[in-house]
This record gives sequence, C-alpha cells and structure tokens, in this order.
Amino acid sequence: MIQPSRLVTKWSWLAGQLIELLFGLPYLWAVVVVGVLMVIYVTFGGMIATTWVQIIKAGLLLGGSTLMALLVLAQFGFDFNALIAKAVEVHASHEKILLPGPQVANPINAISLGMALMFGTAGLPHIIMRFFTVGNAKEARKSVFWATTFIGYFYILTFIIGFGAIVLVSANPIYHVGDDIKGALLGGGNMPAIHLAHAVGGDLMKGFIAAVAFATILAVVSGLTLSGASAVSHDLYASVFKHGAAPEGSEVRVSRITTVILGIVAIVLGMLFQKVNVAFMVGLAFAVAASANFPVLLLAIMWRGLTTRGAVIGGFVGLISSLGLMVVSPGVWEAVFGYPKGSALFPYVSPAIFTIPLSFFCCWLFSVTDSSKTATTEREAFDAQYVRSQTGIGADVAAVH
Repeated sequence: MIQPSRLVTKWSWLAGQLIELLFGLPYLWAVVVVGVLMVIYVTFGGMIATTWVQIIKAGLLLGGSTLMALLVLAQFGFDFNALIAKAVEVHASHEKILLPGPQVANPINAISLGMALMFGTAGLPHIIMRFFTVGNAKEARKSVFWATTFIGYFYILTFIIGFGAIVLVSANPIYHVGDDIKGALLGGGNMPAIHLAHAVGGDLMKGFIAAVAFATILAVVSGLTLSGASAVSHDLYASVFKHGAAPEGSEVRVSRITTVILGIVAIVLGMLFQKVNVAFMVGLAFAVAASANFPVLLLAIMWRGLTTRGAVIGGFVGLISSLGLMVVSPGVWEAVFGYPKGSALFPYVSPAIFTIPLSFFCCWLFSVTDSSKTATTEREAFDAQYVRSQTGIGADVAAVH
C-alpha cells in the first residue's frame, strides 16, 4: 500500500500544478479537485475504466509527443545538431548542459539512480498488475516487447523536447513570471513541455498537450490506486484477515474504502511535496519499487529456494530501508524538511545501490534458514510453477462471476 500511495502522490501533485497553470486555481484547491476526481473515477469505473483510459492515454501520449518533437525540429530545418548548438548557446551553463546533471555526476549516484529506474520499472505495482490481463505467457512476452519498444521511442523524443524547451521556453520572457527570463517559470519547473507546446503550436497545441498530460496522470493514478486497493482488499483483508472466507461483497466494499483513503493520503502528501521537482520524485518511487518488489518477484520466478518467510522479510527490509534512507537524503531532509544544506545523513540521491542487494540478501538468508513444513512444500512446488510461468500450461482461466 505504501508504494502505490507514493506514486499516486507524485501524479496527483503534478496534476495539481497543471490545473493551477491552466485554470488559475490555487495549488491547494487544484490538488483537492484532482484527487477527488481520481477517487470517484476509480471507485465507480474499476478495472474496465482504468484499462480504457490507459489505452487512450498511450495513443495520445505517443502521438502528441511525436507531433511536438516534429514541430520543434521544424524550427531548425529538422537538423538536430542545430537544435543542440542553439540550446548550448542560450543556456546559462552552455556546454555543461551536455554533461551529466548534478544528480548523476557522482558515480555512485549515477549507478544507484540507474538501478532504481531499470529494476524499479519491473516492480511498479500498476505494471505488475497488467500481467494478469493477458491470456497466456506468449501474449505477456509480446506485450512486454511492444511496451519496451514504445517506451524506448518515447525516451528518444524527450531529448528533442527537452532541448527544444531550453531554446524556445527558457529564453522566451513570456513564459516567465514578470516577463523576465530571470524570473521563475510560470506554473513551476515541471511545466516546460506545456509551454513548449504553446511555443510551437499556439493555444490549440497547448490545449492538446495539456489534455494528453491530464489523461496520462489519470491513467497512471487510476492504475496505482486500483492496484493498491486490490492488494488491501484481496491480499490482506480476504486472504490474511479472513483466511479466504470473506463475506460476499465485502472485498468490493473494502476496496472502495481503501481507494478513498489512498486518495486522501495522496492529496495530503501532494501538498507537502509542492516544491519538489518531479524528476526527483520519480527516482524515489522507482527506488522503493526496485528495493521492495523487484527482488521478491525475480527470486519467485527464478529460484526454487525462496520461501514465504524469505519473501516477506526481504520485501519489508527493502521497503523500510529504502524509505528510511530517502527520508534522510538531501532531496527530503533538506528540500522538504528545510534542514541546512549538507546536513543530510545519507548523501546520495537514490538508495537503490544499497537497498536492492540488502533485500536480495534478506530474501536468501531467511529462505535458506527456513526449515518449516510450509517451506518444504513451497520448494517442492517450484518446478510446477516454473513450467507454468514459462509456458502458460496449467494456468488458471478467467472465472465467471
């Protein structure tokens, strides 16, 4: 539940900034309005509504990003080198913008953030949830292939969009407070793409990209909220507390209550993290997923020795250690809590390089030392589940409700 709530916080906060920029609402009210909308959508729409908004969002996002990148390149005769040269010329740091940023200038920071983004993707709850929506292992692999292809293509577009924003937004006074390029960017430091859309396509393009951004936020938040609510209602309430004998309809009721609670938590945290850069928050969320979910997921698929005790303890160790180190890192300790610069107890931007190995080690240690009867049964069942996971033979079919 903690991992979805952190991710929902990030996207609700970003939606608040977007609404604040477009409609002039105070940030507080923008976050509340968006949070309430998300709760209503997920509560009454469920998985079907979430799936459709994610399908529509993917098409709009890829199409809108492609169009914006082409419009940026058109400003420079479709010469990417000319775009880079102009960005270097107008930016205050000049050639330094081509070097790694401060978050990855340190080798440990670079490796740790890279591990978080790479392994965290495999552990994100709203991505894991999608593996249950395909018919068999073949379709799952096909889905991963196409998803990876589209994600890689989108990341390529971000280079063009980013450098385009440097040239067309940061150097244009109309997008800054007080019509001065030295002033803060209107809407905050996370809105350059929206301003870039206006710079290359006017109000119509700005409205379209804003709609794409809002659809993306809605899709991600609905998936995260749904996965969190499902984990609480099915895994905790029905399986743990009720031992598989939950009264009919109670799971749905618990799921809806959880949805409301997650929405409230996200709204509150969105207010607290108002001034934090979204790129940093992405790294935090991915670090938690990489530390808490990824080791358990990988070992469950590949290692016959993993037991329930090892998985639970290893996952919780990864979760607690990553959250704890992030709280005392500069991004939270100094930027959010306001402590003096240099006072952070953990000096790196991401804890993944330390917490991922720790989680793997705990999964291994508490599994190999588990001699219970349940552990023996779980090890003997590995071969059957391994064949099922690789081939789909023996997998459960959809139930009729």
